Amino acid sequence: MDYLDTTARWTFLLVSQAVFLGAIYFVVAWIWSRFTESAQKRIKTALFYLLVVVIVIFSVFPFYYAIVTSFSTGTALFSVHYWPAAWDWSNYQSVLGGRTFPRNILNSIFIATVTVTIALFLAVTASYALARVRFRGRALLLMTILGVSMFPQIAVLAGLFELMRFLNLLNTPWALIISYTIFTLPFTVWVLTTFMRDLPVEIEEAAIVDGATPWIVISQVFLPLMWPAMVTTGLLAFIGAWNEFLFALTFTQTEAQRTTPVAIALLSGASQQEIPWGPIMAASVIVTVPLVILVLVFQRKIVAGLTAGGVKG
Repeated sequence: MDYLDTTARWTFLLVSQAVFLGAIYFVVAWIWSRFTESAQKRIKTALFYLLVVVIVIFSVFPFYYAIVTSFSTGTALFSVHYWPAAWDWSNYQSVLGGRTFPRNILNSIFIATVTVTIALFLAVTASYALARVRFRGRALLLMTILGVSMFPQIAVLAGLFELMRFLNLLNTPWALIISYTIFTLPFTVWVLTTFMRDLPVEIEEAAIVDGATPWIVISQVFLPLMWPAMVTTGLLAFIGAWNEFLFALTFTQTEAQRTTPVAIALLSGASQQEIPWGPIMAASVIVTVPLVILVLVFQRKIVAGLTAGGVKG
């Protein structure tokens, strides 16, 4: 009986909600029909811009508040304010004047840059083979590449750790470069393969008739046409390598070899119980600003790369 009573209550609640939502829909539809077509268009435009403003505020406000907090010290860190009471640069001075944080920034730049370079080189050559060369098992190979990207980092962490220890690469940048490349390649290969499939075959055929080798076709014919997709995949791969934390924490053991995410997470205060929110926010702003600048500089090519292959004809 208790089971039947519970089922009846849930059924009643679901039916009531359906009736209530249906009534709201019909009321809104009736009110909407009373507006003229021009009024409806103005309302749609206003709602669209309102939604854009809400999304922008939701996305940008955490970073803005981190900037405000980075200029606060002492008790001001624990009071809510939306504009710095004073432009105190002491947090930035303590971070940049530290022993290892500038070195950590250089580590992140080197590791992310080398990862992107290797991943793009391998992805361009692989995408040419997967998009242009017909061979048995091509679809299975593509699905296998996609399947590799589905493994969470924690599932392969132990295996990668043993591999890096066997290769004597622990606590070196190459341990992170190899790990990041493994996880970056599936995405870059898939995006560039899709992009290369949409390139006209006639261009390749004309180059082959003129005596071009496959490498010349890739480097001199396809590469100039693939810049939007390469910028998109390269930038996303760079951001992924720049922000990665788990492998960087596991494979690095000294302060001088750490990347910025790990260095920020391990910042310590004057005592063991103190969390240095000011320096943490300052360091977060320092490592985030370059990514924002990169996205703003290459935003047109990012959009072109993401929408490539979406329109036919």
